[in-house]
Amino acid sequence: MNEPELPPDGRPVDVYLDLLRIRMASDDYELLLSVVRPVLRAIDEHQLPALDFALEDSQQHGLPQEIRDEAALVIATAVTGRMDNKVIELHVDDSNPIRVVTDADTAADPVRLGEIADYIRERRQLDDELRGIAEVSGLPTDL
Repeated sequence: MNEPELPPDGRPVDVYLDLLRIRMASDDYELLLSVVRPVLRAIDEHQLPALDFALEDSQQHGLPQEIRDEAALVIATAVTGRMDNKVIELHVDDSNPIRVVTDADTAADPVRLGEIADYIRERRQLDDELRGIAEVSGLPTDL
């Protein structure tokens, strides 16, 4: 949806949520809202560090993958103002693929996706090294 198609004073995330309300079963939509409400509130209050907890916690509570993906897309829409975000899977190592939210152009660009996977691999390696240093030093390892 292009910017001129949005209703006056309509935030893209509100439009996206309205579309989801129409498309999803009521119970699923309410479950989705329970996940995204605190995050959207944190975004509105300019407390973005609060974003770290939302989807990680939802995975531990057995939230279906489809709801987690939609929650990620709602959050991405709120942060970017774009409604063309996509959830993609990247294989960065031998473990399970990871899910990443990106714009439609990047999702369709294999070179760019390779760069993102490389960055994630490098970041994981650095995290592992830092975790090892912390462990040897007797510091907390929950990075």
